[in-house]
Amino acid sequence: MPCCARPEWAKRLTAWLLAIMLGLAGGFALGDDKPGVRNAELRATPQGYELDAQFDLPLNQTLEDALLKGINLYFLAELEITRPRGWWWFDEDIVSTSRRLRIYYHLLLRRYVVEIGYVTKTAETLEDALEVLGKLENWQVLERGALKNGQRYDARLRVRLDKAQLPKPLHIGAVTSDKWELVSPWHDWSFKAPVADKPLPPVP
Repeated sequence: MPCCARPEWAKRLTAWLLAIMLGLAGGFALGDDKPGVRNAELRATPQGYELDAQFDLPLNQTLEDALLKGINLYFLAELEITRPRGWWWFDEDIVSTSRRLRIYYHLLLRRYVVEIGYVTKTAETLEDALEVLGKLENWQVLERGALKNGQRYDARLRVRLDKAQLPKPLHIGAVTSDKWELVSPWHDWSFKAPVADKPLPPVP
């Protein structure tokens, strides 16, 4: 055996370590492309309580191609708020609501169009459009007086692709295909309800 040749066990060890490093790198890259809620804050106003939130909605190639073919993609931002009542009783449901978001590519204008509630904005690139899509502002989720000042509440928020709004031929296939699956994990936080015009501080 040549003097500079490595033993077989050393070759296998090197290959094993390289596989681990590649696997970790792939895992990190995949994690960056997952949908998720960056932050969420409930604010008190004279009219009630409004939610501001930011989230990431990375699209896979199937969803990007669907947009370029003129297919509308609908998303649902889903919010739930409850009031803890101790281990001896179920939590009180305060509100369970959702807001519909829509993004599509306007073939004539060659621009992406984003609709959030009654607000419509356009963007030249998909990256800019997704940045607009991932920003909820001034979403009124509760009327004035729905929360008791100083009382602790729990909230959670997620965003998901509304597959039910896809065209029928696609909807049938989307039920069993993960290529049409996009849903963020629930983002949980707690807060104490304050007086109007003051932010809702998170509970430590």
